[in-house]
Amino acid sequence: MSESAPGLGDARVFVAGHRGLVGSAIVRRLQRQANYRIVVRARAELDLTVQADVLRFFQEEHPEIVILAAAKVGGIVANATYPGDFVGLNLMIQTNVIEAARHVGVRRFVFLGSSCIYPALAPQPMREEHLLTSSLEPTNEAYAIAKIAGLKMCEYYHAQYGFPAVSLMPTNLYGPNDNFDVATSQVLPALIRKFHEANGRTVTLWGTGTPRRELLHVDDLANACAFVLELSEEAIVTHAHRRVFNVGFGSDVTIRELAEIVRQAVGSSSETLWDASRPDGPPRKLMDSSRLFSLGWRPEVALRAGVDATYRWFVAERSRGQVTF
Repeated sequence: MSESAPGLGDARVFVAGHRGLVGSAIVRRLQRQANYRIVVRARAELDLTVQADVLRFFQEEHPEIVILAAAKVGGIVANATYPGDFVGLNLMIQTNVIEAARHVGVRRFVFLGSSCIYPALAPQPMREEHLLTSSLEPTNEAYAIAKIAGLKMCEYYHAQYGFPAVSLMPTNLYGPNDNFDVATSQVLPALIRKFHEANGRTVTLWGTGTPRRELLHVDDLANACAFVLELSEEAIVTHAHRRVFNVGFGSDVTIRELAEIVRQAVGSSSETLWDASRPDGPPRKLMDSSRLFSLGWRPEVALRAGVDATYRWFVAERSRGQVTF
């Protein structure tokens, strides 16, 4: 069986959300391959929530490949504060981009979701089959519902129209161009900023520190995106579950262990205080990525090395006033 995608050739690739954590990593990765011509638009140039503008852009540019990395994302606090934005904006963005891509006849579409699509108490590690088998985690339900709708739209568009989509569900991501605002960010960038700014003072963290989390460097996800662009339709049908692949590292750590890894990377002498009155979130979120592993993709960035590199990036960018707060 051939695992290579035929006919993509010198393809025009639209990376939606190219300035974010995921999109910027994908652009860096695809720039290493001469056969891809990358097309991007800043938000000021193209508002993906405006259907008519998105369709016009696709009709003018005719991308042959689309990677949808644009999304409204955030941590527990942001999800609890802005659930309407998390469901509404994400539904608008992905619906507009998927429909426009179908309209112009793209040859490969990559939809990026999240591990939060799986039930709060899903069996561990989580397999693609666990989707919609029980209730979602309440702290990020709005975002999860939007992402489930997106991957299902891709699945149903393939069933009805032959839409050439594949959906990737990454685990918790980190790396350059992350959001380091402690009020809206995910756990790892929030930890980096808190320990960096503590100056020896006690750092108070939410929850008990006992939940386990799997983390994947964003460059590994970018490699996974490039990998699936080269897969044949036969490989997707044979190996994916309803055109969905999990993308994880394969192991996890407790939040308490992660905090210590970050503290050491920062070189902080601060002690850690755990506020058990605050929510922990799901007890564990470990992905079963064996389907993608079986095709030959593997993550390459070890957690400690990745955290060290991310902290160095944070310090360098902060000194230039470029870090998102």
